[in-house]
Amino acid sequence: MSSAVEKAALVALLRKGRRPWQVYAELVEETGSALRVLERELERNDHPATLFDLPVEGRAALDRVDITKALDKAAADLAAWRAAGIDVVTVLDSSYPKNLRHVDRPPLLFSAGELSPVDARSVAVVGTRNPSAEGIATAEQLAADLVSAGYTVISGLASGIDTAVHRAALASGGRTVAVVGTGLLHCYPPQNVALAQRIAHECAVVSQFWPEAPPTRRTFPMRNAVMSGMTLGTVIVEASHMSGTRIQARLALAQGRPVFLYRSLLAQPWARELATRPATHTIGTVKDVLAVFARLTASQELGVDDSVARLPGR
Repeated sequence: MSSAVEKAALVALLRKGRRPWQVYAELVEETGSALRVLERELERNDHPATLFDLPVEGRAALDRVDITKALDKAAADLAAWRAAGIDVVTVLDSSYPKNLRHVDRPPLLFSAGELSPVDARSVAVVGTRNPSAEGIATAEQLAADLVSAGYTVISGLASGIDTAVHRAALASGGRTVAVVGTGLLHCYPPQNVALAQRIAHECAVVSQFWPEAPPTRRTFPMRNAVMSGMTLGTVIVEASHMSGTRIQARLALAQGRPVFLYRSLLAQPWARELATRPATHTIGTVKDVLAVFARLTASQELGVDDSVARLPGR
């Protein structure tokens, strides 16, 4: 588990650093210390060398005042976020989502509520913001069946299918995690504030974005990548050719995760094209999803530990 100092160092590193966040995730995991990466990254700004080939004596050139200020500011941020009910989970923490470690991942997640090891056994269920009554009914039944089978149901808190999925999972007494495209001090859409609060109280709402971050056109596709990365696979219930759900399908396939399409979607050209991909499966019920997971686990094609895919008593 990362210490308070390590969490502050990672926040400071992401605030001051110039590299993509995924690079910092790899460096922090490689070294086991965000503080060490922060020190050497600042040193690197003064010395034309790669991050980890600097001589030890070169650290004397570090501006310790800047580091101390950055750490103090990060510690103050962490305290303010905690007061708002927001925790920070880093790649150094055992509670960091297990499945997400196998793909390009953010170095930290902000969480309202608690992530659980059982969330490694999870399925993303997503779809259009403007579903039909049949789509809503299908999403609700799928969510209920998945939690009954021992899976955490993950979705994006959007209007439509996502909302139906979260509510059905909670109503069935199961776990659901919302992965959102804003900072946790915002809720989008606003009408889901009460639902977000309930999910945070009973399960978890997570975000890769600074808590103050507003929704933008870029944040939702980035959210989709984290959502698909956290799960064993993605089920698309209902979506049009204009739906952002297609982005998640593409990202899931790129991450080596299966994608499940309801047969009703095959009336659309985009779905028929997607169905030709090797890791895409056409389904009619939750039994089809579970059968695919069982087959992939048996053949070791599913990118998770066998202990995750086969929980005791399931």
